[in-house]
Amino acid sequence: MEQVIGLEEMKMKKSQKSLRKKLSLSYIFVTMICVVLISILSNFFLNKQFKSYVIQEHERKNNIIVTAVSQQYSKNGKFNTDVIKSIGIDAIENGVFISVKDTSGKMIWDAETYDNSKCEEVKNHLTTTMEKLFPNWKGIYINDTYAINNNTNKIGTIKIGYYGPFYYNDNDILYSETLNKILISVGVASLCIALIVALLMAERLSRPILNVIDTAEMISKGNYNQRIKKKSDIKEIDKLTKSINNLGSSLYEQEKLRKRLTRDVSHELRTPLTTLQSHMEALIDGIWEPTTDRLISCHEEILRLNRLVGDLEKLAQYESENLILNKTKFDLAEVINNISFNFEKEFLNKEVEFIFHDKDVVLHADKDKISQVLVNLMSNALKYTKKGGMVEAKLFEDGDYVKLSVKDSGIGISKEDLPYVFERFYRADKSRNKLTGGAGIGLTITQSIVKAHRGTISVESIINQGTEFIVKIPKDM
Repeated sequence: MEQVIGLEEMKMKKSQKSLRKKLSLSYIFVTMICVVLISILSNFFLNKQFKSYVIQEHERKNNIIVTAVSQQYSKNGKFNTDVIKSIGIDAIENGVFISVKDTSGKMIWDAETYDNSKCEEVKNHLTTTMEKLFPNWKGIYINDTYAINNNTNKIGTIKIGYYGPFYYNDNDILYSETLNKILISVGVASLCIALIVALLMAERLSRPILNVIDTAEMISKGNYNQRIKKKSDIKEIDKLTKSINNLGSSLYEQEKLRKRLTRDVSHELRTPLTTLQSHMEALIDGIWEPTTDRLISCHEEILRLNRLVGDLEKLAQYESENLILNKTKFDLAEVINNISFNFEKEFLNKEVEFIFHDKDVVLHADKDKISQVLVNLMSNALKYTKKGGMVEAKLFEDGDYVKLSVKDSGIGISKEDLPYVFERFYRADKSRNKLTGGAGIGLTITQSIVKAHRGTISVESIINQGTEFIVKIPKDM
């Protein structure tokens, strides 16, 4: 099976082309199509325009011949046949055959009468050339008759014979061939330029992408501190670069978090496990008697482990990017009153006074998770407030936000420890752990819930005077 997969991967790699090659080929292909289409259309329209020009030019030459012949009529009522002959011979060379008559019908000069063989030679040459250039050309021999006037008097007629509706003489053919050569040269030059531009563009586009690929591969191998330093002037590539860099940063932080979590969990689990192990070994070896106190001590360590696992499960849930908030509208003051009622016995036993400045505030949030925040803050305040102390809760509105303050008169937190109070497993007074049952995760869970609600949580504290936690959450998410 592995061999089959390996063969398929090898085939896929062989069939795959590099980005640079694909970009180059794509650009060349598109350019080639554009050049070919432009060349075809240009050739079509130019030939059409040239054909129209040839027809107009032929008509113009016919008018020149008529004018020239009419000017050969003298005052004595006769035509200058020598000049008309010269005009007729020139016309034959251009594929035009004239026949001039006076008003009585007398022939003045006729091309075919003058030199029929020459006329046939020119006609045959013309026909052969046109059929070679235009295989579907079907020229019709046309005789156009024009009146010859002297001032306003008609002095004769002239017939001009030619192959219609158009034909090319040698000069026209030369011009057309030159034009086609120019178009072909321009097309070839365009393709060469396109090839060079394609290679340059492919290099320019592929280089930053290849840098992204190299960096992504390094990140995939665990080098999370790898970054793409060069910025691209292409918007999409720049976004991709930023995304890869952000991914690297995120993975780097996650890796740090994972290592730290592993270390912290190991540390937190090691203490109760070591205690349990030593107690069990002493009981098995008969060093200790299985007294009630010693069994209770083992049970307490088991409970500590159970609480730690439960807290870790909650933390993983609240820190998840896929955390779903079941948002509803509720009275936050009512929630605080209910929680304080549940803590009433603990407050009485410790002789700690609880004060709540009641105020009706409607909040659109996850009621259960906000309740968890309140439980954690009030529990934390109660733990570290001495007998006869005070815990105070305040609730007030600040624009589009709701502010909740939980303040105690407890032992306080030092300035050195304040920046780390929301770090998992962090405890300013590590000696309190066994007594209070805390593992240093409660405030981390609290912060995660607040952040999930797009809110903030801050802390202010003075040693031996107390601590105040301030939560700020949008009214309506």
